[in-house]
Amino acid sequence: MAESRLITISKAELDPNPVQTGKSYIVRVTLEKKAYRLDYPYDYAHDYAKGDESMSVKTVQAVINGQTYTLTKNTSTGKYEATITAPSKSSYTLSGHYYPVTVKATDDAGNVTTKDATDSTLGASLRLQVKEKVVPVITITAPTASQYLANSTPAIAWKITDDDSGVNPSTIALKIDGTAVDTSKITKTAVTGGYTCSYTPASALSDGAHTVVATASDYDGNAAVQKSVTFTVDTIPPTLSISAPAEGFITNKSTVTVKGTTDDATSKPVTVTVNGAPIPVTPSGTFSNDVTLKEGSTTITIVAKDKAGKTTTVTRIVKLDTAPPVIKSATITPNPVDCGKTFVISVEVTD
Repeated sequence: MAESRLITISKAELDPNPVQTGKSYIVRVTLEKKAYRLDYPYDYAHDYAKGDESMSVKTVQAVINGQTYTLTKNTSTGKYEATITAPSKSSYTLSGHYYPVTVKATDDAGNVTTKDATDSTLGASLRLQVKEKVVPVITITAPTASQYLANSTPAIAWKITDDDSGVNPSTIALKIDGTAVDTSKITKTAVTGGYTCSYTPASALSDGAHTVVATASDYDGNAAVQKSVTFTVDTIPPTLSISAPAEGFITNKSTVTVKGTTDDATSKPVTVTVNGAPIPVTPSGTFSNDVTLKEGSTTITIVAKDKAGKTTTVTRIVKLDTAPPVIKSATITPNPVDCGKTFVISVEVTD
């Protein structure tokens, strides 16, 4: 009767699994010693007799991410163990989203038994999942903070990056004034390290302040710090009223004072220019500025502009006339005239 003695790997553990990048975990392997009696035609296996150490274990090793580690026997449990530092990168980008682990035991006779992640029995316990803890980064590129916009359906643009497990596009979300937008309407374009995103509101935003909030997570479940931007929509141009001068005003003075008021319900203060030159505006919206006139007609252009870039324009044409009228002729008819009678004075004047 012949007998063959073999070492088998009956159990493999990775504790904890998943494990955080750079953290320690334990590889733990349980071995069994079997003796196979070859009594043809009846072959059968049985456990070694207690205390039978005629076939001893020489080495137990684990191979992970290209590195080989030697396991030592824990005398309390009888299992072979090694404490190992997890890889510095997430396993999500790998095939199957895990680091495959191979364990092998070698006896004194040189017999080797091996189990790996493809094994039908122990394979699932030899798949090391490594998760990162670095959160993705969100940057909102448009609109910018405190920006004033004349467009009531502004394009919102942002970028999300994650250098390890990667941005999970299904988690990309956006809220406008606390209301979640339809994520299917968000355009997501894959770029190196993440995604660039854009969204244009389907309906016009009301005039006033609005806040957008962008959120996302990576494939390892790390949620990015949400980013928000508040901007103001202003589609209505400012009011502009000119109290002086009146249209067609004629003067013999070389300057004229332009006076008026301006206002904007959404984006104060309003700036005012007169013939392209900025002039001071009081907090209440009034302004006054002297304009030098040229002989003849001068067009004065007053423009009020709000923070969103909307403008209102008023023009006044003012005439400067410094030349006195010219008397070209004068006649008295009849002349001489009788006492008590009437006569006509005719004067020809040009200006």
